[in-house]
Amino acid sequence: MKRKLLSIVMASAMTLSLVACGGSSTNTATETASTEEKTEAPAAEEKTEEPAAEEKTEEPAAEDTTASSGKLIKVGIINNDPNESGYRTANDADLKARFTEENGYDASFAYSLKNDEQIAAAQTFIQDEVDYLLLSAADTAGWDSVLKDAQDAGIKVILFDRTIDADESLYEASIVSDMAKEGQTAVDWLAGQNLEQVNVIHLQGVMGSAAQQGRSGALNDKVAAEDNWNIVTQQTAEWNAENAQQIVQSVIDAGTKFNVIYAENDDMAKGAVAALDKANISHGVGKDVIVMGFDCNKWALEELLAQNWNYDGQCNPFQSSYIDEIIKTLESGGTLSEKTIIMDEKGFDAETITQEDVDNYGI
Repeated sequence: MKRKLLSIVMASAMTLSLVACGGSSTNTATETASTEEKTEAPAAEEKTEEPAAEEKTEEPAAEDTTASSGKLIKVGIINNDPNESGYRTANDADLKARFTEENGYDASFAYSLKNDEQIAAAQTFIQDEVDYLLLSAADTAGWDSVLKDAQDAGIKVILFDRTIDADESLYEASIVSDMAKEGQTAVDWLAGQNLEQVNVIHLQGVMGSAAQQGRSGALNDKVAAEDNWNIVTQQTAEWNAENAQQIVQSVIDAGTKFNVIYAENDDMAKGAVAALDKANISHGVGKDVIVMGFDCNKWALEELLAQNWNYDGQCNPFQSSYIDEIIKTLESGGTLSEKTIIMDEKGFDAETITQEDVDNYGI
């Protein structure tokens, strides 16, 4: 992602109702316990290129001594399982490339799709006296107590990818996707197809996650408002392709009519298509079933380019440069002009997508 100056990004951020991205390709991801990884320390001479150590000449305030003295900034990064989807793999790789000792950081990583395991990891990072806690929460609820503990310990919290239901005073900033807007963009696109009847198989992500809430909300509202919109089945496949395939297969076996697959991530859309193919049901542009996904994996955008799918909503995984700028601003004694930074995102239509789009936006 092209790096942006924090001041420009924050000035352009809109204050919206926000949620976040996600997805899973395996059931075992939900059992992943918190683990930690650290990058290998570089040779001593490499530290001369470290901006945090070399570029500050003024006497820092007490809380800024970590960066200005050349000491590594200690960060604990809590994320969802990096194997859950192409989105999360790209997100994790982006963070690992940025938060290295070469760039002035001592980073530890913890992974889980379970809120209680993430909270336990946060408590461990607090005990380890990290300087910053970076969090992509598995669930929006339950974070107040542990974030208050972090605040009491002088640890600054930065949210990325996903929002939480907590007082804004408990974290410094939030770098997120506007998932409610993503859902609305997708539903508006579907409405623009002008179908006489809209009969939707709705494949939801992990219930309670910010991504699921945002992507479900717009569709539920539209169905409630329009007589010709109907949800044939609405079930969570927990971001998983195999679960999605089973759900769609059960609808096919029951003989229930449908003409739209609304899958809240690309992996579930892929599973749904496998069920359609097995039943010899056509899908894509001009075919029997409209297929919609989210996250813009490169392979999914290639399905759009081939017109086998119809729509894919972007969820931008590259947040590390924004977080890095925030930390540098705080370490230098600066203040943040905005609490929330919204990632730039768009939706892609199979009838207008180009190879350039696939190359530029596929993850």
